[in-house]
Amino acid sequence: MTHARGSGDADASGHMETALILRGRLSDSRHIELDEPVAGMEGEVEVVLRSVVMPGRPGAVDVFELIAATVPGTRSKEDIDRQLDEERGSWGDR
Repeated sequence: MTHARGSGDADASGHMETALILRGRLSDSRHIELDEPVAGMEGEVEVVLRSVVMPGRPGAVDVFELIAATVPGTRSKEDIDRQLDEERGSWGDR
């Protein structure tokens, strides 16, 4: 996922600078493979690298891998909506 952050500094033409935060991998000591394309930015850029590998606990599972491995549910939208309506109805005037 791309996150854009304005730095609060203007360049020489008065335009606000924007920093994009992207994920990717170093493919070798001089090349970075980005996980998604960069739009709206051209020319020279400054790159700051920060490792995103977190030391894990033994047996810890990546939550996104866990979600991707699950089988889709069998409940219908109507069934879920009905259950939500029943639950909300039990709240009274809260």
